[in-house]
Amino acid sequence: MITIKDTQRAIVQVCFDGSVRKVFRGPNAGERFANEVRILKHLELVGCDFVPRLLATDPEKLLLITTNCGSRVDHLDPERCRELFAELEAYDVRHDDPEIRNVTYRQQDGRFCLIDFEFASLLKKESVEENESSISSSQSLLRFEWSGSTDRGPFRTNNEDSFLGLSIDPTGTLHLGRTGTATNAGNDLLFAVSDGMGGAKAGEFASQIAIDKIARRFPPLIGGRGEGRPIGYLPAFEALFAEINKALRHLGDSYEECHGMGATLSLCWFSGEIMHFAHVGDSRIYHLPSAGKGGVIRQLTNDDTHVAWLLRTGRINSSEARVHSARNHLQKALGAGNQFVTPQVGEIVCQPGDRFLLCTDGVTDGLSDLAIIETLEQCPKNITPAEHLVREAIRSSGKDNATAVIVSLS
Repeated sequence: MITIKDTQRAIVQVCFDGSVRKVFRGPNAGERFANEVRILKHLELVGCDFVPRLLATDPEKLLLITTNCGSRVDHLDPERCRELFAELEAYDVRHDDPEIRNVTYRQQDGRFCLIDFEFASLLKKESVEENESSISSSQSLLRFEWSGSTDRGPFRTNNEDSFLGLSIDPTGTLHLGRTGTATNAGNDLLFAVSDGMGGAKAGEFASQIAIDKIARRFPPLIGGRGEGRPIGYLPAFEALFAEINKALRHLGDSYEECHGMGATLSLCWFSGEIMHFAHVGDSRIYHLPSAGKGGVIRQLTNDDTHVAWLLRTGRINSSEARVHSARNHLQKALGAGNQFVTPQVGEIVCQPGDRFLLCTDGVTDGLSDLAIIETLEQCPKNITPAEHLVREAIRSSGKDNATAVIVSLS
């Protein structure tokens, strides 16, 4: 990175990928950070194309990352400078530091641009509210509540499971905690679980690679939709799984300790009213009945094992499948020597009351489908549903790591 500004108020750096990082410091740094984020979000909503576009924010670090609007301008006719800042007011924003130091020149389209909006004002507050409501009114507003938990179990020395939660909108990405709530107003939510395999700590490494690739690949897709580019869900899933598979195969071929490393991956992508899912391996995604209303649990994904194929084709029953000696022998996984891996994909229209469970085989080894529902219905108030489910699975079996993510909609 190249530092282009280092003052008492901020440090600004240009990254090698062309993006710009700005860290606020000094007096009222938090207020200035929040104001610039608010102004840039508004300008993006109203289609202003001569200002930076937000890529990511970190409120704890007072960091924002934006696109690059070109090089600073050293000389500009004062009248032309005033015209630039006056043009901004057509988008209901007044720049309260209208000086040449906040003007840049974007060479690729020959456009003068404006930057640094920590000192700027919205002229019409209602215009922001109207734009935000227009986004949410185009889709049914859903409220999400989730919990996630993982446990290595009493017999394993390390935990080869990983899970992830992300909230992504055109302005940035937020990593979600083990518990939380959110809505689908202008953002997508992604949840995933992965179970690694391999010698030493290769399995732990493999599942983390799978999770990290999601966090890197999907934000640009969703940001692109904010620029008017539609998302192809199937190509996005296929590209993600191919990228993970290639990375795991490369490491397995390059390092003896990583030979044979692989991972399962089950991913739910909530976009508007649709939950898109993709899957490889024997981790699972379930559609659960509404809490307290009974109903049938439905497994959305197919286990990539021979035993699961025997069950699906009626050659064995569910009781026989649960005790079969080869029930955990995978036929397909990411890495593990597989040259090509095609994920199972699907989608479901979401409604208030829906619940979804993503879990590794450490949960399903310990609990049957019926036991999963019974366990969740009996969840104590002082523990999250995911933690309670994992604890009961470990208590029942405990031979493997166990991980669960539960997402409820209202």
